[in-house]
Amino acid sequence: MITAKKLGKRVPMASGELEILKGINLEIKSGETAAIIGASGSGKSTLLALLAGLDAPTEGDVWIDGTSLAGLDEDGRAALRGRDVGFVFQSFQLLPALTALENVMLPLELQGDGDAGARAADFLDRVGLADRAGHYPRQLSGGEQQRVAIARAFAGSPRLLFADEPTGNLDRATGERVADLLFELNRAEGTTLVLVTHDLRLAERCARRFEMDAGELRALEAA
Repeated sequence: MITAKKLGKRVPMASGELEILKGINLEIKSGETAAIIGASGSGKSTLLALLAGLDAPTEGDVWIDGTSLAGLDEDGRAALRGRDVGFVFQSFQLLPALTALENVMLPLELQGDGDAGARAADFLDRVGLADRAGHYPRQLSGGEQQRVAIARAFAGSPRLLFADEPTGNLDRATGERVADLLFELNRAEGTTLVLVTHDLRLAERCARRFEMDAGELRALEAA
């Protein structure tokens, strides 16, 4: 489902170039769950952005289901993300002026889904928020907002889901409930899941684990 070859990322600094990622090779098959762990500043989120086509590498390439991201312009990458990729972020990234239902509906409407309302309502029900559909993000707890974000991510039937610290802004108990939901929906939908986390308990729930250290990636032994 996703392949990275010789992926590198450097950014200019006043003192010269800073190398963030160094020749990373990675392959994740369809339906797998994979966690990328590592200390803050190790390059985890940068790698996720490159894998998702949200940023461009300095060298190397990423393929999503056989399609080279380097071979697409920004519009092409955006179209691929809209069609095949879902996201769950630490900061929820809900639009404050939209209700929970409208937040889930929005990407479906942008895809031209004529059944966006019913599909969004179904996924809100599946995350246990049918009775909160008309509430705005400010009226929801952090855990509820993340559940809306998960419903939004899965409603578009992504083949590949990226989650960046999905429980990072939640207390432990709420984070565990949100993680349960994330993995339950992932199994039900057969999605390929790639998550970045500093939470080892969360990482251990994935079939494969990788560690970022000073811009280099290594596979960890299965639990």
